[in-house]
Amino acid sequence: MVRAAVGMAVPLLLGLLCDRMALGVFAALGAMHATMNDRVEPLRLRAPRIALALAASTGGMLIGAELQYRGAGGPEIGLALTLLGFAGGALSATGPRGSAAGMLLLVSASLGGGMALPHPWWAAPAMMPCGAALVLLMGVRYRTDVRTDPRTRALADVYLALGGLLAALGTPDGAAARRLLTGRLNQLQDLLPPPRPGRSESERLRWLRRSYEAALGATEAAAGLLWAWRPVPPEVAGLPARLAAQITGGPEPDYPQWRPDTPSRTAFDTALRAAADTVAGRWAPLDTAAPPPPDPWRLRVRLLSGGSVRYGLRVALCVAVAEAAVNLLPLDRSYWVPMTVAFVLKPDLGSVFQRAVSRALGTVLGIAVTAVLLALTTDPWVLSLVISLCVALLPYSTAAHYGLNTVVMTPVALLLVQLGGESGAAEFWPRVLDTALASGIVLVFGYLLWPDRPPHRIEPSVVTAAAALRRYLAAVVAGRTEPVAEVWLRRTAYRALADARQQVALGLAEPPPAGRLAELWLPTTAALERLSGAVAAYAAQLRYGGRQPEPEVIARVLHSLERITDAARTHRPPTGRTDRPTGPHDPERSALARAADELDQLLAA
Repeated sequence: MVRAAVGMAVPLLLGLLCDRMALGVFAALGAMHATMNDRVEPLRLRAPRIALALAASTGGMLIGAELQYRGAGGPEIGLALTLLGFAGGALSATGPRGSAAGMLLLVSASLGGGMALPHPWWAAPAMMPCGAALVLLMGVRYRTDVRTDPRTRALADVYLALGGLLAALGTPDGAAARRLLTGRLNQLQDLLPPPRPGRSESERLRWLRRSYEAALGATEAAAGLLWAWRPVPPEVAGLPARLAAQITGGPEPDYPQWRPDTPSRTAFDTALRAAADTVAGRWAPLDTAAPPPPDPWRLRVRLLSGGSVRYGLRVALCVAVAEAAVNLLPLDRSYWVPMTVAFVLKPDLGSVFQRAVSRALGTVLGIAVTAVLLALTTDPWVLSLVISLCVALLPYSTAAHYGLNTVVMTPVALLLVQLGGESGAAEFWPRVLDTALASGIVLVFGYLLWPDRPPHRIEPSVVTAAAALRRYLAAVVAGRTEPVAEVWLRRTAYRALADARQQVALGLAEPPPAGRLAELWLPTTAALERLSGAVAAYAAQLRYGGRQPEPEVIARVLHSLERITDAARTHRPPTGRTDRPTGPHDPERSALARAADELDQLLAA
């Protein structure tokens, strides 16, 4: 938040001091766009994230400013923004970084085509990297503190979440604790660089990677305990929290003395001992295969996928309608409508319906705040300070609520117009009408009339999760004779399950009938989550319980997963109801057999 405030204030104050406020405004825009994409993470991740967003933002501004400089007409601008909407929408569907870049590409092109430009016109896009560079440089850690390293903090959070899961074993809170642990593992996985064969790594990075892999092994074993309703002694459940304290500089804890009495507990004891030794810097057999290398073609495949193309067409349609409305209606700030469309259609911010409503309400509140401020003063120094304070709230408001983020962003936009030499007070009610128009366009053409509704986002994620679970189960069975790769496959499966659960949660926020259709997928996603725990428990039975693989039971589970996949592809969620366990699982019985019975119940209807 401090970086955001200073990054915004410096360009504006320099613009005031040098009497080149127009240049300061565009440098401040670059700083704000960098702030919107800044995270608490190492420079290796911060720099590409900000650079991609800035490249899209600067490119969009260059296109928009060039169109305005040439005096392009409404149809030409509309066609250009529609094509950029398609490109930005396709890029948005590739992931969080692509989502930010795609949105800023369209937003900046809209602003460049409508805002007052400095002289020369190309100075507007040229100033944006200057403000972004300031934000990036302020985040560089010139002194490395191991305890405050984001990766160290994230690793400690993983072990704290593991302790929370152990404390919740045998209680109804276990599922929520497991989802929290999955989120913490996702965060740490994103912070660690992918392994590069043949490239040397620092001792610190190797320790972080091995400690993460040890946590994955302990998490897999804990998932088996969670599924089997097998609690552990309090002193064992409290060890991960003491390991988290050790990671951030505390003393090494003593390993508790206990005797595991089931295959799942034995598997967990083995994994937890390995984790304790690894955190302490001692070598320990983690019993995992090498992590999969990064796929260099992944972005290209996702960019050209059917989902990306469909989302690009969705954004392009809304932008085309918005530009048609701009050309037909007497709107004085034509850039506000397509800009609002870009913000509302950002794919990773939640329900489109909720965003459209929140955007309209947030704009009204933001305009009310700005009206009160401009009624009190129009002094540029005071306005620059207020803008900096609003931008400082962006990191908080972005994480808190989309509507609150709109309340914060609206005064920034209107006050920048005021500083750019135009009347911000005259922008109040036209901006309310523009926002209402853009939100209505998104609701009608991007939501009600568009076939890509919430169930169509849920079902592909269910297919992906089922496929990942099939590979995980196959690796568990093959692990008796081959290198153990199931930890990484389980990580992939749990990440896919988390995505499916998130899509269901987003669908539940939609109005009927979309919300009711999303609710029908809840039992399936819950059953798949429990199946992953059952496979972990089955792996413990194979490895520590002396149980032999059961081809018939494995075939039943694989067949059920195939039926779930077919149900998702044909848009028919299973309607059966399963009997959830209320007590510990009998270790003499196959964990996979009980999971097969649950899947049969789910698919019975």
